[in-house]
Amino acid sequence: MAEKVCSHHKSKKKKILRRCCAGLLIFNFILLFLILIIWAVLQPKKPRFTLQDATIFTLNVSAPNVISTTVQVTINSRNPNNRIGVYYDKLDAYATYHNQQITYYTVIPPVYQGHKDVNVWSPFLYGNNVPVAPYNGLALSQDQSNGAIRLTVKLDGRVKWKVGSFISGRYHLHISCPAYIPLGNSKNTGIIVGNAVKYQLSQSCSVSV
Repeated sequence: MAEKVCSHHKSKKKKILRRCCAGLLIFNFILLFLILIIWAVLQPKKPRFTLQDATIFTLNVSAPNVISTTVQVTINSRNPNNRIGVYYDKLDAYATYHNQQITYYTVIPPVYQGHKDVNVWSPFLYGNNVPVAPYNGLALSQDQSNGAIRLTVKLDGRVKWKVGSFISGRYHLHISCPAYIPLGNSKNTGIIVGNAVKYQLSQSCSVSV
């Protein structure tokens, strides 16, 4: 009799366990289905960035491994989403040369970007007597002799997504804008602006989140 009771209890526990597992699977399926529907409706896209121009105030090599830079860049940011807003919590802009940072961080103030909105930022990027690898200083001198240099303007920061009243957690944002700048001044290269030279670039930037 005791064996029958134990067997009955074991069978009952197995049924409860099976029901719990089935319920959990159904819940996960419904949750995944809802996420797919939301994604299909919203069709989220990353913000798009364009480096419009660069104004060179200073860009020289004072020693084989020391670079001084003063550049103002204009960056266009567009939110292509119809239903998703973007909070730029933090953005730091800086310039690199051959993957080595040659300016200090310039902070771009936090801003909210609504659906289909466009923001334009024009930060100054400074770097006074920044030590770099000797071969980078030599490469910059060679590029100046050749009449063109290739810098990369980067923005690193954190963003949050807004859908209706829902605001997501923070996500890292990395933007990289190549800037191929012909030096000197002519109708085909730069425009003299005071003591600087402005170059129209219109370069698309890569974005990773």
